[in-house]
Amino acid sequence: MEGQNPQQQRPNVDLKNTSAMNTPDGNPIWQQGVILRRVSKFVVGAEEDAVMPIPVFWDPKSGQILESTVPLELREEYKQYTDSDDSVESEITK
Repeated sequence: MEGQNPQQQRPNVDLKNTSAMNTPDGNPIWQQGVILRRVSKFVVGAEEDAVMPIPVFWDPKSGQILESTVPLELREEYKQYTDSDDSVESEITK
């Protein structure tokens, strides 16, 4: 896999060994969005500040972000926008 982008590599996981993650209303469809973070030009060593996109998934009905998709370091800051993972239904627990 020389020269392949690491983001394009997928772990070899049998989909039969996974479980669905539904919204609190039971919807299996999530929206993908990004949290944008500004990075100081002094940190990135550039002439201007940079923007760092952080991909997250959110419930299109409630607008709440799936907490497990927010990096641990930011969860407290975004707590008001997240829905606790406890309310996300898993097909395994049904």
